[in-house]
Amino acid sequence: MRIQAHAIHILLLAGLAAGCTQYQPFDSVSHLREQYAQQVGSATAAHLIVPFEIDGTVRAGIEKKLRPAPSELRTLNSVLNFIFEDLDLHYALNPTRTAVQTFHDERGNCLSFVNLFVGLARERGLNPFYVEVTDYQRWNHRAGMVVSQGHIVAGMYLDGELKTYDFLPYRPKAYKQFNPIDDLTAAAHFYNNLGAEALMDGDLPRAGELLATAARIQPRFEKAINNLGVVKARSGDLAGALELYQKGLEIVPGDAMILTNMTRAYQQLGRAKEADDLLARIEASNTSNPFFFVYQGEMALSRGENQKALDYMVKALRLDTEAPEVHVGFVKVYLALGEMDKARHHLERALKLDATNQDALQLASMLGR
Repeated sequence: MRIQAHAIHILLLAGLAAGCTQYQPFDSVSHLREQYAQQVGSATAAHLIVPFEIDGTVRAGIEKKLRPAPSELRTLNSVLNFIFEDLDLHYALNPTRTAVQTFHDERGNCLSFVNLFVGLARERGLNPFYVEVTDYQRWNHRAGMVVSQGHIVAGMYLDGELKTYDFLPYRPKAYKQFNPIDDLTAAAHFYNNLGAEALMDGDLPRAGELLATAARIQPRFEKAINNLGVVKARSGDLAGALELYQKGLEIVPGDAMILTNMTRAYQQLGRAKEADDLLARIEASNTSNPFFFVYQGEMALSRGENQKALDYMVKALRLDTEAPEVHVGFVKVYLALGEMDKARHHLERALKLDATNQDALQLASMLGR
């Protein structure tokens, strides 16, 4: 009996040991690739990027610097210290980079930082995720049309509380509304960012390809649908643009960016009554978004309504004094009004808030000449 009991004890230990050796952490990279295949098919999925995937060189780099820590918080802090102290990561607005690109280039924007943070933190056994900030959206615009890009931060639950981690060096972190998103939606944000960057650069074929990928990955991603509509409008297909805008509104009724682009399309088609009705609706629902008023101010400037443009900029400044885009808007208005000292004042403020702001840098170069 004693021998039999001893044998059972050995078998139990062997079973436990085997169970331990079989345990594997969740492979989020492979899981996202499976989701890609479900959305776009295996052939296309094979060519898609997993933004947070790290490679052997990144893994080797962190193995030299990061040692096992006794708690999630200590591990988290070691990852952040690695990114901002060992790598000395610097902010660069464009382009949006993958985790590997951000690691090697040692620079990136907010989504680039989150890609790297998620990749490194998961490699160290943590469970970070992507979080979309929903307080309000920044309005990027060219030729009267608004390009949609969400603001993404990293999130983790520590002691049951959501903590967020951001890389926006020129802004105080005063966000209040957060929406955790899955990796598939985060990947759609990544492709949407790349598409929006191509769109802002005027590369419509590449923008269309990247944005179509974002919309196929996540068919209910209204930002990519809006941006595809902008590509259509910029290509002269206003009817096609309106179809896409309507599709976006079916997903997010009342989306101000989509409605604004619809207004612009109606104006270009000569449908003035529909355009005016939509504009009144948008103004009534966007009283708390400074970027909306900056946009309206620039549209007023384009019509030669300089005083009305200044009124819009004042409204924007009351809502957010720390947004460089607001001060850039003032620079443009004061240049139009011939008030050079005021223009220079706001330009200095804009560059102090964000030394990488491309519009501010271009205006500084112009004023310097």
